[in-house]
Amino acid sequence: MILIVDDKPENILSIRKTLELYQFEVDAALSGEEALRKILKHNYTLIILDVQMPSMDGFEVAEALSGHSKAKDIPIIFLSAVNKDKRFIVKGYDSGGIDYITKPVDPDILLMKVKTFSRLYQQSQELKQMHQSLKEEVEVRKLAQEALIAHQQQVNEMLEQKVRERTEELREINKSLEASNHDLQQFASVASHDLKEPLRKIQLFGAILRDKFLQMDPSGLSYMERIVGSSERMARLINDLLNYSRLSVTNIYEVTDLNHVVSEILSDLELMITERNAVISVGPMPTIEAVPGQIRQVFQNIISNALKFSRKDVPPVIDISAEIVTDLNPDSAAFAHGQYCRIVIRDNGIGFNEKYLSKIFTIFQRLHASELYEGTGIGLAIAKKVIDKHNGIITARSKEGEGATFVMVLPLRQGKNNEA
Repeated sequence: MILIVDDKPENILSIRKTLELYQFEVDAALSGEEALRKILKHNYTLIILDVQMPSMDGFEVAEALSGHSKAKDIPIIFLSAVNKDKRFIVKGYDSGGIDYITKPVDPDILLMKVKTFSRLYQQSQELKQMHQSLKEEVEVRKLAQEALIAHQQQVNEMLEQKVRERTEELREINKSLEASNHDLQQFASVASHDLKEPLRKIQLFGAILRDKFLQMDPSGLSYMERIVGSSERMARLINDLLNYSRLSVTNIYEVTDLNHVVSEILSDLELMITERNAVISVGPMPTIEAVPGQIRQVFQNIISNALKFSRKDVPPVIDISAEIVTDLNPDSAAFAHGQYCRIVIRDNGIGFNEKYLSKIFTIFQRLHASELYEGTGIGLAIAKKVIDKHNGIITARSKEGEGATFVMVLPLRQGKNNEA
């Protein structure tokens, strides 16, 4: 059952009709206090919670629920027509919400989110029940061992049957989780399409207005260039988020020549390299088993960062080298017959303070203002996730104003498991 919490009955009626049309069982509360009372009495799979309510707002309700063992795991979707600022969205997630939707609500998007989160919650509950069942099975096995001498044959048959049943149950759960992952992928695709379409119109008509009507109006031209620039940054953010989410999809390792990968990237970045008078040297690179598209993304993100985060009036100098090493360690000794390769990308850019090392590989984390250096704060997070999926490690060394060195260590072969 889904609980809708809103102080305006008309809002509840609109969402209720949408959900009931798809056979969802719906309950409603007109205040935060009423919602808390109902949650303690009933079981809900999802809460759709309005942020702006008198007496007790949505954030306070969510925080109150986090203290109750019965309700703390119920997924919460926040709705808000007023608090659309980033800090309120962040507050919503910090309060325990799993999503934050601004009004007016797109019924199709809301319905897709409700389906996905309801299914995930139900599967989470099933997994908890399975965990409890497994604990109980451990106790059963202990008892069985105590009776093994007297009833060995009977106990063995019982355990074998239990294992067969449990294996089948786990197989069914795995199928269900795979279906959920597919639903999330579909959601990401739909969401990206819905976000990209208005952005394309903003960019297109903004450029037309700028080029045809605002060339003689410096003030208007400046504002329009800001609009077009912001929409372009938003488009890059959407693409980066999709790239990040797609890394959870299963891929097949292939024999990949890193010389060819780096050569292609330098060709793609040729204009940027020329504009910045960059000098790039590349040593011999090994051939490894990898997902070519993902490994290419790693090199492109790190090299483009080295070009982007250069010092003012100092042409970028980038050195890319590789060597075969003994083990999975950034400081591993070189060894011609080793099973790993160490790849080092060194630049002479602005660098960073190493106390922020863990931060640079975290999604949406930036060390520099977006006004000074463009970017979405996702590039290095993608790089780390790719390296992790390839059973490797990535780290960096740097000092502010003295450039940065990124070190990756990857297996040359991925063993018998041929899926990433």
